Amino acid sequence: MTTLPLLSPETHDAFRADGVVVLRGLFAEWIDRLREGARTNLDRPSPLHRNYTRDGARFFGDYCNWTAIPEFRSFVHDSPAGEIARQLMGSRVARIFHEHLLVKEAGADIPTPWHHDSPYYCVSGQQSVSLWLPLDPVPREICLESVAGSHAWGKLFRPRRFDGTAYDHTTDDLVEMPDISAHRDEYRILSWDLQPGDCIAFDFRTVHGAPGNRTAGGRRAFSTRWFGEDAVYADRGGATSPPYPHLAGQLKAGDPLPLDEFPVIARA
Repeated sequence: MTTLPLLSPETHDAFRADGVVVLRGLFAEWIDRLREGARTNLDRPSPLHRNYTRDGARFFGDYCNWTAIPEFRSFVHDSPAGEIARQLMGSRVARIFHEHLLVKEAGADIPTPWHHDSPYYCVSGQQSVSLWLPLDPVPREICLESVAGSHAWGKLFRPRRFDGTAYDHTTDDLVEMPDISAHRDEYRILSWDLQPGDCIAFDFRTVHGAPGNRTAGGRRAFSTRWFGEDAVYADRGGATSPPYPHLAGQLKAGDPLPLDEFPVIARA
């Protein structure tokens, strides 16, 4: 039986202040199983998968497979991820939204552009967290980067696909992302050297990106996305990522999200 961790007050304080925190070694026993699940996902990708490179080394992404791939399903239900998410969010419950596998093979020198996740999602609420787990050693030079405190900026930035094109959202509360790369010294940008078993946790509203992979090793990252008790359905005025078109016909903005699709995994 997995022993559920109790996160320190310093971890909670860092997450609240910065919108991102690193957690060390909490998932070491899950790495082999997640690697096996990742191999299955790469061998048999879902219809939602994307390859962001046309030639050469792959930058691959796929999501919403956690119920279909046994190793992913076991991680969601049996690992401490749900309880860690619940504690970080300060929620009485943690509900699984989806998982996301991102693979940058050696030489896939394509950056993940600066963005934050909230405007891509059909979920709105103050309680949210993504747990980003590397399945390979990740040096800081190719690690996920986050802009500390950006979760509290009170802005929603226009979502763009990783090829740079904008989503066709019709809401008028979206603004353009500032050019963070050109003004890095104006922001406190956090990233870390990571080993398999470590994890970066960040709020859906935290601005983040990642460099391309110029190293000789691959970078596989498995993320799970979680929301808490205050989450409701959000109408983004266009397509979302992941897409949930069936919900658009069932729900209106502010409605509760269906428990059968987004179940409670951890409870206080």
